[in-house]
Amino acid sequence: MRRFRIQYHKENSIRYTSNLDVHKIWERWLRRAQLPISYSQGFHPQPKINQAAPLPLGMISSYELIDIWLDEDLTCEAVLLRLQGAQQPGMPITYIQIVEQKLPAMQSALLSSTYQIHLLSDFSSEALQQKVTDLLAQEHIQRERRGKFYDLRPLILDLQSQKSAAGEDLLVVELCMQPGKTGRPDELVNALNISQEDVLIERIALNLPA
Repeated sequence: MRRFRIQYHKENSIRYTSNLDVHKIWERWLRRAQLPISYSQGFHPQPKINQAAPLPLGMISSYELIDIWLDEDLTCEAVLLRLQGAQQPGMPITYIQIVEQKLPAMQSALLSSTYQIHLLSDFSSEALQQKVTDLLAQEHIQRERRGKFYDLRPLILDLQSQKSAAGEDLLVVELCMQPGKTGRPDELVNALNISQEDVLIERIALNLPA
């Protein structure tokens, strides 16, 4: 049995597909590709598939990670060819690598996640930088999630305003993703007093221990 780690994109066409449905897409994709997926033990065996972190609805990603376990010692090239032959729209694969079986589940090992926040409305560079400066100057940023209040400030590991290659203003933020200490980019956008309708959030990295 081998454990493969796959990095893939979640493109705009499936940005409103839920995490549960993405999991089901992977199950169907692996079956179409005729890959020998391993199953768990017990009364209700399930395909051994492990997603790194749920991506909230409405966001896109160029850095999604999933682990799959296969019963045959296939090469990464062979797995990639079978998956590409099965053609799953909206989820192009960036790379596949073999990882050690003993590594912990990615959900428990994740340190942080990095996002680009693309601005769909006009903001001057100066106004955007001022929003960033004002937010980072706050000692506490009280937010509410599921009826409970929490402090967003210690979950912001880095926040910068930048220019894209095309010269567009955007925000780049690294948020903590450890168990019980998870920052959400949409809540950061709210804390900046920017409307969700004025942004497109893209995950660009999931940061695991070296």
